[in-house]
This record gives sequence, C-alpha cells and structure tokens, in this order.
Amino acid sequence: MDLVQNIINQSQGRDRVLRATQYACALSVYALRNNHQRKELVIKLKSLEANMSAGRKLFRLGNALNAIEAARRSARLPDRALGLCLTLAHVGRALYLTCDNALWAAAVGLLPDLRRERWSVLAWRFYLASLAAALARDLYVLARLMARRARDGRFRRKMISHLNESPDVAEAVVPHLDAFVFLLLHSFKSEPAVLLDAVKNVCDLAIPLDKLGAWRCNAGAVAFCGLVSSLIGIVTMVQPKLRVKP
Repeated sequence: MDLVQNIINQSQGRDRVLRATQYACALSVYALRNNHQRKELVIKLKSLEANMSAGRKLFRLGNALNAIEAARRSARLPDRALGLCLTLAHVGRALYLTCDNALWAAAVGLLPDLRRERWSVLAWRFYLASLAAALARDLYVLARLMARRARDGRFRRKMISHLNESPDVAEAVVPHLDAFVFLLLHSFKSEPAVLLDAVKNVCDLAIPLDKLGAWRCNAGAVAFCGLVSSLIGIVTMVQPKLRVKP
C-alpha cells in the first residue's frame, strides 16, 4: 500500500495510473462491443474512460513548463547527439502539452473561439515528433552500448564461441546477421531499461499515427498499445533502475 500511495502522490504517477485506467477501459469497451448483454457495463466503462481522460488533462496543466526545463537541462549534456535527441523530445512534449492545455481550456469554455480541430492536429503532430525523438535516443543509446560491448575482448570471445557452436544457424543465416542478433540480445539483457523505453515509445507511436490517419488500426489495438505503454511507465516508477538515463 505504501508503494501505491507513493506513486499516487507523484503528479507523474497519478497521470500514469489514470492513463492505464483510461486505456484499460477503452480495451474493455472494444472487447465487449458486440456483447449485447453488457450494454450497461460498456456505457459505464465509456463514462469512466472519459473521466480518466478529463482528469489527466487537468493534472497536466503546467507540465509544459517542466518539459521546457527538462529541455534546457538536456541541451547541456556533453554528448551532443544524445542531448539533441532529448532536447527535441522535451520541446515536442512541451508544445504538445501547450496545445493540450489550450484544448482543455476550450472544452471548459475559457477559449470558445479556439479552432479545436486544427489545434488537435497540431497537438498530435508535436506528440509524434516527441516520440520519434525519444525513440531516436533509445536507438542511439543502444548503438553506443552495442559498440562498447563489441570492443570488449571477453564478449567477443563469447560471441565467437557461440557462432562456432551453432553450425546449423551459421549455415542458415548470414554469420554477420547472427552476430548482430547475438550482440543486440545481450545488450538488451545488460540494459533492460533501454528495451523497456523503446517498447514504450513504439507502443505510444500507434496513438498519434492513428489520430493523424497515417496508420489506421482498430480501437482495440490502440487501447492495447496505450495500456502496455502505461504499465511500463508505472513499472519504471516502481523500479527506478529500469528507467533509462539520462
């Protein structure tokens, strides 16, 4: 209970719990959409999903400033490539949150003349750009990790031994490809945080791509991706060592 309380007490933790609940409701609605005996339950789940979405928008007010501060810090990183990816990710998130806050204000009547459709498209585009930059960061960190392991003498001997002990694989697959896969899997094993963050970002990509019409998929797939991403976010809060750094 203490762990749950600590997560809920954090602003980011509340958002992730609400997000997981929102997408769990959306996935349940999709699964029960043809079950006529559960119409009342579907209505309740849709209402809960809408409430979770509204609650998240309220809790996110002011988070754009946090994203801008994070962008300012990442711009100072000595690794220029890593700093660029992180800065773009944070700037994209700040712009997305700004649009999202404007849409919330329009929904409650504070900005009645706001062109909601246009701002919604802008918000999803900024969100997509932010995710693309975050995924580029994951790929860069992974490439750097693989290069470091490839230079390690003990690991190279282990990899050569693995290839020599797998003649069937070596005949069926290009040796360089097998070595690459071996290196990739061991890199993920040594740094699971990178794998989790990459999976999270890939899952999140389905949401803006679907909203923008760039990749149409059913509501169930989008809800599933959102739920998986949210659960990974909660896990990384419970276990900080599984959070990719910086």
